[in-house]
Amino acid sequence: MSKRDYYEILGLAKDATDADIKRAYRKFASQYHPDVNKEDGAEEMFKELSEAYAILSDPQQRAAYDRYGHAGLGGFQGGYQGGFEGFGG
Repeated sequence: MSKRDYYEILGLAKDATDADIKRAYRKFASQYHPDVNKEDGAEEMFKELSEAYAILSDPQQRAAYDRYGHAGLGGFQGGYQGGFEGFGG
């Protein structure tokens, strides 16, 4: 399954400012937070919003994402930062 564009998730253009990103995240996070919204899919949307905000609010990760898309994030997307276990020899 391919990931959605982080700017699309937050409803922003690629030239959005840091303030625009923060404002959009706060707006949608309060709308989809699992403690507030009990509808199906709200928790998943909140997780997507949080992931998008984490990447776009970090200047280095945003630059990598802008240049290479999800592939430019390496092991940082989705919160997984695991290594290469099991390749010993």
